[in-house]
Amino acid sequence: MVTQLASSKRQSPILNIEPSNTWVSLKLGELWQYRELLYFLIWRDIKVRYKQTALGAAWAIIQPLFSMLIFSLFFGRLAKMPSDGIPYPLFSLAALVPWTFFANGLNQSSNSLVASANLLKKVYFPRLVIPIATVLAGVVDFALSFVVLLGLMAFYGITPTINLLWMPLFLLLALVTSLAVGLWMSALNVKYRDVRYIVPFVIQVWMFSTPIVYPSSLLPASWRTIYGLNPMVGVVEGFRWALLGTNTVPGFMIAVSATAALLLLIGGAFYFRHMEKSFADIV
Repeated sequence: MVTQLASSKRQSPILNIEPSNTWVSLKLGELWQYRELLYFLIWRDIKVRYKQTALGAAWAIIQPLFSMLIFSLFFGRLAKMPSDGIPYPLFSLAALVPWTFFANGLNQSSNSLVASANLLKKVYFPRLVIPIATVLAGVVDFALSFVVLLGLMAFYGITPTINLLWMPLFLLLALVTSLAVGLWMSALNVKYRDVRYIVPFVIQVWMFSTPIVYPSSLLPASWRTIYGLNPMVGVVEGFRWALLGTNTVPGFMIAVSATAALLLLIGGAFYFRHMEKSFADIV
């Protein structure tokens, strides 16, 4: 019996997990192997987000709705900002719904690794699942606020056109952009805790660099392609075109925005994987 136990010990496989000294591959196959963990983390983030809150998931509606009211008062009524022939409340809310999804995903994913410090120190799993789960959990909030947007469209008597079929692609672009920047910020936040103070400022500046309170038609046509280097420009104008039928067809702008978002995502993923070997030690 002792001989058999010793023999089984010698034959059992041994897995050594060591940090690499160079840039590593993304190992995307691991994400599929740990898909159940990804599902669990998404569900955890959804439950924790509104735990012990008085209004619960209603915050997903209140945030873009109140922003729309404020923008409509100051920019629509007082500043007389043009809105491409669309009622200003609807014009701004159509941009705020995808923007809120992006901004919340970026803000929470940037702090996701630090918030999951105990999990990082206990067991091995692909660390990419943490920021991915945080961003994907925001889809529930998006769905709730999108229902309000549809209700406001019905109030103004605007019916979506066939362009609505393009909307999932614009939502995917917002998700990719949020995750791409979130990967950079979450990896940096582990080492430099100043990042959590920088992210809100970046989001605020980014918002006014995106045509949320104003239409991109105010810019000369020659500048709109360069303006599309901001991926959220393509998202916002895409949502307005798909839902409200505005004349600002994204066109080449959406291709520029998608390319910029994809490059950000690839760079962020590789940087994240390069830095993750030190997460458990310094988090």
